Amino acid sequence: MTYDELTTAIQQYLMVEYVGDGAEPTFVANIDNFIQHTELLINNSVQLPAFRKNVAGSVTTGNPYLTIPSDFLSVFSLAAIPSTIVDLVPTPTYQYLLNKDVNYIREAYPYPSAQGTPKYYSIFDDNTFLLGPTPEVDYDVELHYYAYPESIVDAVSGTTWLSIEFPNALLWGALVEGYIFLKGEQELIQTYQSKFDQVMEELIQLGNGKNRQDSYRVTQVRDKVVR
Repeated sequence: MTYDELTTAIQQYLMVEYVGDGAEPTFVANIDNFIQHTELLINNSVQLPAFRKNVAGSVTTGNPYLTIPSDFLSVFSLAAIPSTIVDLVPTPTYQYLLNKDVNYIREAYPYPSAQGTPKYYSIFDDNTFLLGPTPEVDYDVELHYYAYPESIVDAVSGTTWLSIEFPNALLWGALVEGYIFLKGEQELIQTYQSKFDQVMEELIQLGNGKNRQDSYRVTQVRDKVVR
């Protein structure tokens, strides 16, 4: 489903079509808000592979802090990549760090000047990870994390993963938002909400269930799959 198809469907379902002065311009002007509110709800309710991002960076000798990407929501994994020599050829070796609280790292490594291979990380503040122990050499790092994906409202292609794979999630969610805006009948709002909840169950089964069957990392949500 494209953006144009979605906005047309919302107006047709709710019988609010933009036709000259006889239309409901305030409703039409808020359609993008209905869609984006729905996307936000979906993105905050389920962790899907399509919502993951990857970024490479580096940490330097003696510096236990690593900058967090500006669009960061939550961690999927963080790895330090030292250079080891195998047959005289530098070979990167991924060393995945374990997530701990700041107080754990501070207690385990009370002296930041004591350096070693990082084993743990924590979210120090909104902008920074804290590593423990403090890196003893420079490391490349690779962060996989969750971020809000691009909204279909802003997508140049007019489509997103959600609009292609689960278009009904966007449609039913936007209809709930739109009909509440119109102060519609409570019974019909509940019908739209029921449809949206049904699609969300399928999304959650996919993202937090089926995609987690072989997961062992505690940073991932994992729900039981209904067969």
